[in-house]
Amino acid sequence: MSEQILRARKLDAEDELAALRERFVLDDTVYLDGNSLGALPAHVPDRVADVVRRQWGELRIRSWEESGWWTAPERIGDRIAPLVGAAPGRIVVGDSTSVNVFKALVAAVRMAGEDRDELLVDATTFPTDGYIAESAARLTGRTLRAVTPAEVPGALGDRTAAVLLNHVDYRTGRLHDLPALTAAVHAHGALVVWDLCHSAGALPVGLDEHGVDLAVGCTYKYLNGGPGSPAYLYVRRDLQDRFDSPLPGWNSHAEPFGMDPVHTPATGPARGRVGTPDILSLLALEAALDVWDGVSVAAVRAKSLALTDFFLECVGAYTEPGRVECVTPERHAERGSQIALRCPDAGEVMKRLIARGVVGDFRHPDVLRFGFTPLYVGFRDVERAARVLGEELA
Repeated sequence: MSEQILRARKLDAEDELAALRERFVLDDTVYLDGNSLGALPAHVPDRVADVVRRQWGELRIRSWEESGWWTAPERIGDRIAPLVGAAPGRIVVGDSTSVNVFKALVAAVRMAGEDRDELLVDATTFPTDGYIAESAARLTGRTLRAVTPAEVPGALGDRTAAVLLNHVDYRTGRLHDLPALTAAVHAHGALVVWDLCHSAGALPVGLDEHGVDLAVGCTYKYLNGGPGSPAYLYVRRDLQDRFDSPLPGWNSHAEPFGMDPVHTPATGPARGRVGTPDILSLLALEAALDVWDGVSVAAVRAKSLALTDFFLECVGAYTEPGRVECVTPERHAERGSQIALRCPDAGEVMKRLIARGVVGDFRHPDVLRFGFTPLYVGFRDVERAARVLGEELA
């Protein structure tokens, strides 16, 4: 028996989060793709069945009040808040990440003022963020400039209205310095919008602590909300009265049932609402968030780093030197909860891994991407994944 297998057993025995695995529907597959779609929490199907059969099937329209449907976007936002370092009353849940990026970025430009005519966008961002930023720039009459996060401090100036950044790079897993970059943006009088899709539920974020202006994120990755589950929008408390949404819907009206032809914005996070909430998806997400009861984000981060450290150690032990190149930073302060390995035949390698029960994903043109969800991934999973990878690369 290899040294790595023995170490994996020891690490699993010492893992304070190991019991959380029982809260999910899992099989013998090593599932390292939770950074694309989180696993199903075991209690969610019954909760969704109740929503469909009783709340919708029996109570019908009464459920908007009696089942709390109407208040779900803010209530569930308050459930997400502690996972991203926010107080209650800062987050509203609904719409997609793309829609929320649009709302946040246009609102940021409007708050920045007419004399600021440039937007900065993360040049390494997930493509949709770039598309939305380009559209927002055209709609608001601003100039768009793409720069890497490292280039942001030097690119800021008196013309900068807002900056859109990713907390964790979706390809490489690089964790960017949210506190320092937020401070740099603020030092030039601009606003910052952070995309938290690959960090919420995997590591501490500290939105309130670091004075982040606006943030968005999805809920189907590390928050395990299910395919297409609704995204969320964070607005700093002192900016909420100035938040001018480019998509003012009846749900964001101060008196939504008044049917006033003139839009009067609601107070608080409800300003970020647009139309009728997606109740089935919202309540599935609310149920999924129960798996976080009693779980410390700090403990999750500690295990995440231990898992990724151990994976890299095992890859080094099982893989021929030079066969793969790790493009995820080695330093903990620069690493999210995934490992990206570059190899020329990555697409075919990932197909073979999946066929052998090790599920990660492939990112064009040559990246094997492995996501580590500490709530249900263990150290024996990590050792097995690296061992199978080594065998397939041999």
